[in-house]
Amino acid sequence: MAEPKLVSINEPSASLKQCSSPEWKAFLSLGFRPLYIAGASWALISLAIWVFMPQLIPSPWLGMAWHAHEMLWGFIATIAAAFLLTASATWTGFNPIKGKPLGWLCVLWVLARIGYLLPGHNAIVVAGALEVAFFGIAGIALARVMVKGKSLRNYGVPVLMIGLGCIANTLFLMAVLRQDYLGLMRQFNLGMLVMAILALLIARRVIPFFTMRMVPGLQLPMHTRTGHAQMVLGGLAVLLIAAGQNTLLAAVLAAISLIALWQWFAWKPMSVLHKPLLWILFLGYLFLALGLLYAAFLYSGLAQGAWARPAIHAHIIGIGGFCVLIIGMLTRTALGHLGYPIALDRSMLASYYLVLASFALRLGALWPSSLSLMLLHTATACWIGAFGLYLWRFLPRLIRPRADAAANR
Repeated sequence: MAEPKLVSINEPSASLKQCSSPEWKAFLSLGFRPLYIAGASWALISLAIWVFMPQLIPSPWLGMAWHAHEMLWGFIATIAAAFLLTASATWTGFNPIKGKPLGWLCVLWVLARIGYLLPGHNAIVVAGALEVAFFGIAGIALARVMVKGKSLRNYGVPVLMIGLGCIANTLFLMAVLRQDYLGLMRQFNLGMLVMAILALLIARRVIPFFTMRMVPGLQLPMHTRTGHAQMVLGGLAVLLIAAGQNTLLAAVLAAISLIALWQWFAWKPMSVLHKPLLWILFLGYLFLALGLLYAAFLYSGLAQGAWARPAIHAHIIGIGGFCVLIIGMLTRTALGHLGYPIALDRSMLASYYLVLASFALRLGALWPSSLSLMLLHTATACWIGAFGLYLWRFLPRLIRPRADAAANR
């Protein structure tokens, strides 16, 4: 059976100008519109707080724990939810959530962000309940349309969403309340692995699909069977993290990574060097695979000294994998769903380079040296610049009707 299209995109043949006024109906018509704005905004705000204003992070949070939580659940998982709430309408023919329900869903997300910046255990409990409700409602909405549209092959998607946003998130927050640093790191790695499985699932479908649409005559394998193997191994890795079986976990992570690397090479990466909208996705997938391989190296016990820092694989997977994929997907899917030509302007391309620079500089800052603080601050500035450019270019578009629809009025 042929691989179905994950995202439906109409590609206008001519340049379109933004010619309509902001409109609530359009803004709340699909999940990506408000949640891309929310996630991208929080990406730059939360990192600025963590690096430049850590005094704003209240007790009982450990500063590092707040940063890890807000990057994974406040930003990365939120963008994943936004994408899935939009893509599932194409998979199934039914929009999972729109209008006032979508608006109230976003209110839950905003209140959770505020709650985590308030002091005291009760604030974390309330904010956590609101955030779990956000991901739970998103997961249920996805499950409803999967069943209604009989999209059997995607039944695992809402399960992953609920596992990441409700179960792993709750376990992480409980460890924060107990001030259990080791438990906190274990639950963070659990959440990051679930997100990695979700990212692999999405990327291995959209990357070849987008590539074949943008490079005429190019045919790429979808690797359905190895993708299934990757998902099964990912589920096993989750169980091994929970059981604390690090040696077996290292072997499974290495296998997941090697499958991803094999897929990446089979997708003919050299054929997309002239297409920034594609090479940014290829790079994100490559860094995700390499990050999982480094995690295998760490869990095997072979890493020693500075190489054994958990922050290394977390940042390779988190920034190099998730966030490089995200900046590419934020651009590519928004252009298509908003009715604009699938083409970058200078500001969009600059945001790609800034995210890549932030990734490189942040890895450099992890190595102990007299330059670490300067590299961290520079990486943060690049990060803020990247998502600031995205919002500057796309926020006015996300709050308006599709450009091609407005042009035909």
